[in-house]
Amino acid sequence: MYRYQIIIEYDGFGSNLYGFQIQKKANTVQKLTQSTISKILKEKIKIIGSGRTDKGVHSWGQSAHFDTKKKIINVKKFIYSLNFFLNKKLISILEIKKRNLTFHARYSAKERIYEYIVLNRLASPSIDRNKVWHIRKKLDLKLMKKAAKMLLGKKDFKTFQASNCYSPTSVKTLKKINIKQRNEKIEFLFKSKSFLRNQVRSMVGCLVYVGQKKWNLKKFENVFKSKKRKLCAPPAPAHGLYLLKVNY
Repeated sequence: MYRYQIIIEYDGFGSNLYGFQIQKKANTVQKLTQSTISKILKEKIKIIGSGRTDKGVHSWGQSAHFDTKKKIINVKKFIYSLNFFLNKKLISILEIKKRNLTFHARYSAKERIYEYIVLNRLASPSIDRNKVWHIRKKLDLKLMKKAAKMLLGKKDFKTFQASNCYSPTSVKTLKKINIKQRNEKIEFLFKSKSFLRNQVRSMVGCLVYVGQKKWNLKKFENVFKSKKRKLCAPPAPAHGLYLLKVNY
């Protein structure tokens, strides 16, 4: 038995994809990738991802693994064959690495890095449509950075937890938050071993409330510490979120 890790890029908004995780009656990244690998290797393959991404969320570097009875001799040819079928669905296999059987795409992960992109300008996007969250009102970068510092470290993120998230604990350790502006785009970077479902989008939604001055810093702190989902700002739209990388 051989185990391989694959790195997957995909447009979460395109080609009628319904997120990463397999669903019975919908096309997903996992479903399409799994069936394509099975077709090429001519055996039933099951791929396991580092985690799920919801419909609309993009990825530059989703990680997954699969087991096969066959050793992949020509990796470049295998990647080319996969992408011949998958590129039509806006999915690309970037890398394939042989791993030992103890490697697990989800449980071996030490860090997951997400980026959220806001386009902060008057005009609606054309090139970046469905790739960023467009906000017309100018955001206060300094205020958002001050609020973001409150989220760093080991904290209870229950306020940002989706109602359909079944994580055994809402306590997570946020290792890094970075907010920077590149021309008209504001980029939010988050690094943690793991995240709750909707956590990143909910944190961005609350930070944007601060940036719009709908909330002051004390209000942000009170909402965060309340552990009450109903007090959270609306989550940022899925199409501005990117899974950048999974580190092992």
